[in-house]
Amino acid sequence: MKSLNLKWVYLIALSIIWGSSFILIKKSLLGLSAFQLGALRTVLTGLLLISFGFFTIKEIPKAKWKWIAFSGFIASLIPAFFFAIAETEIDSAVASILNSLVPLNTILLGLAFFKVATTTKQVIGVIIGFIGTALLILSGADINPDQNYIYAGFVIVSTLMYATNVNIIKRHLQDVRPLAIATGNYVIIIIPGIIILVLSGFFESKTLDGPNFYASLGYVTILSIFGTALAKVFFNKLVQISTPIFASSVTYFMPIVALIWGWLDGEKLSFIQLIGAVFILLGVYVSNKYKP
Repeated sequence: MKSLNLKWVYLIALSIIWGSSFILIKKSLLGLSAFQLGALRTVLTGLLLISFGFFTIKEIPKAKWKWIAFSGFIASLIPAFFFAIAETEIDSAVASILNSLVPLNTILLGLAFFKVATTTKQVIGVIIGFIGTALLILSGADINPDQNYIYAGFVIVSTLMYATNVNIIKRHLQDVRPLAIATGNYVIIIIPGIIILVLSGFFESKTLDGPNFYASLGYVTILSIFGTALAKVFFNKLVQISTPIFASSVTYFMPIVALIWGWLDGEKLSFIQLIGAVFILLGVYVSNKYKP
């Protein structure tokens, strides 16, 4: 019972943190380019995690480092850039909604490549949640006809990488401490992050003297500390104490948080989107209402 309650605490906390990260990305882009944002987010998070978690690196077995590195690239480095690029053309709430494809992809990839057991109720629950996501997307397309949905492809590809990472953690890194996984990820990817940051022109005067530079820097700092560093440790722990499907269902709650932030920031919110949110919550309930 204690473990059951704990996993819901992690799920709700992650939903609020990650649901808020999309509006932080949007605000950060006011003074930074997508590549500057992705690189700075990687570097700041890396410095924070390495400072606090460097002592855990020695706990990682040598045989696990290939999975640590792969996890770092597909779940941290590449998505940091892809989401920033996507939000140059689509609303923050829409990006979060598309991110709800992660549980569906987790099931499909888990079955196809990782031999992770899945129940019928889990499949039904994810389908219900996917229907809710579809309602949100279609409604968003109707009320925001000027948005370029080609850029949504960056989010969709990221969901495939996130789903792969969930299965990798569950199958290959189950016995590694969550902080060690997150720290190991950034020990690997901070170097390419620094290189891209320098090449992006971040240190040039046209960036540093920009009207929104310092405000964007503040948003990226908050995003790096809470939306990436702390959330990474929380998520790795959640995967270990629950199932891949339950852990990835955090992406069902995130759009609701993101929609609220988007609405407060002037993004349009329709009644059909609220109905879609109800479907999403129902999907989470059904997919997790079973005995392991």
